[in-house]
Amino acid sequence: MRWFWIDRFTDFVSGQCAKGLKNVTMGEEVVDGFWPDFPILPSTLIIEGMAQLGGILVAEHHGFEKQVVLAKVGKASFLRPARNGDQLHYTVKLDSMQDLGATVNAVSHCDGEIQAEVDLMFAFLEQGRFTDGPLFGPGDLRTMLRMMNFFAVAVDSDGKAVEEYPALRDENP
Repeated sequence: MRWFWIDRFTDFVSGQCAKGLKNVTMGEEVVDGFWPDFPILPSTLIIEGMAQLGGILVAEHHGFEKQVVLAKVGKASFLRPARNGDQLHYTVKLDSMQDLGATVNAVSHCDGEIQAEVDLMFAFLEQGRFTDGPLFGPGDLRTMLRMMNFFAVAVDSDGKAVEEYPALRDENP
């Protein structure tokens, strides 16, 4: 994954919810260049940040053994733009889990107010049917999770710290 649209995890409870932060800065070309004279983070990238958080919530529920992709954006409401200097607080809650995928509800808060609400659907890819290999390069997912503070905050449903998952250890270093 080349771009991260969340900066770090702040909370993670296996099978339930994930929380994370996104800092909106002029240092990101998309903020400065998206809408001349009115720098904002495009709503599509806010959805992508929520999808990254939600996809990790869904994948972790299966020990990172399933390939999870965003399949559909359901309801999406944006109540205010995300401007330079804003800090978005994302909360993603697992809504339902099925054999072929999962749904999550995502909310973004800024300055204590709801900034956006989005419903997302994820699908599980069957090996060999839609893809020829992993979605990440060797070690990339493990590195990404470490950089975003996942292992420092993630707990299982009993409140115990999660260990590194076998599917992540099996990746080539």
